[in-house]
Amino acid sequence: MSRASRLRSTEPPAIRTQVVVVTGMSGAGKSTALHALEDLGFYCCDNLPTGFAPEIVDLCERGGVPRVALGFDVRLGDFLAAIDEVVDALAASGTRDLHVVFIDASDESILRRFSETRRPHPLAAEGDVLDGIHRERERLAPLRARSTRVIDTTRLNVHELRQALAAQFSAAAPGQPGRMATRLVSFGFKFGAPVDADLVFDVRFLANPYFVPAMKHRPGTDADVSAFVLDTDEAKVFLANVEALLAHAIPLYAREGKAYLTIAVGCTGGRHRSVAVAEALSQRLAAREIANVSVVHRDVARGEFAGSRGSDPGPLLPGPGLPSGRASRASLEVKTTPASGAGRSE
Repeated sequence: MSRASRLRSTEPPAIRTQVVVVTGMSGAGKSTALHALEDLGFYCCDNLPTGFAPEIVDLCERGGVPRVALGFDVRLGDFLAAIDEVVDALAASGTRDLHVVFIDASDESILRRFSETRRPHPLAAEGDVLDGIHRERERLAPLRARSTRVIDTTRLNVHELRQALAAQFSAAAPGQPGRMATRLVSFGFKFGAPVDADLVFDVRFLANPYFVPAMKHRPGTDADVSAFVLDTDEAKVFLANVEALLAHAIPLYAREGKAYLTIAVGCTGGRHRSVAVAEALSQRLAAREIANVSVVHRDVARGEFAGSRGSDPGPLLPGPGLPSGRASRASLEVKTTPASGAGRSE
């Protein structure tokens, strides 16, 4: 083998552009399919005149965009006449991965959907939707013949359609969560639970560092504060169970086509226990190679200004001699005497 041949053999393979042409019957779910591909990382254009399609893909390649989805349907009118030439140009003589996805449904199903949404069919000139459906099938026949996959949505809901597309076009390996972004959000119940949370875990049953003077004003990201929260049998069992649940559920959420998953972990003030648990869960999910996981500590700084009136102390810890040199809650309580004339302490 020559030196030039050896150099060529060690060069990384060029990234092939993935081009998906999405077409199909009006009312069958083409728009939903394009939205699903957009969530999977495709640059999407809908109903662009067919002659511009090859130029758009060329521009995307030069701009470093390797995944492009183009929507074509009967509303293009006379532009559909050149669809065979356009599809050939998009294939670029085999240098791209080209897929033509045709979204279809039964005539009865499409008719019912137009009746329910009260939208006009693009080819129903005098309101005869069924006649418009038949004419549309005739005009789209060449595209259907070029399709690499036909998805019949007669008995599919929008989530199942998204799932079918994610199964074929997700950039991740099978069984992995794809491009879905997973957020672990620590928060304090006293400030309200996150409104966008998909799952909420309440960790107010764990030991509370707030009642340890040396830890009261430090966050759960500090090593000793985290250890105080997590180095108990209750915390270890809880983390193991939640880790197993999330490892099972996250790929299933991704398979349903979710773009974002928010997992909220709450304690009273959002400063100690929830922070430590969220960090621990993030590390455990990373060890399981679950991608796109981030951690947000929503309320970790709010305790400095809002105080902790009404904070729960966590569970009573047995005896004065606790593991890791901790003091029991009883030994940390400060007895107050009523001020003269006040009648009680604050």
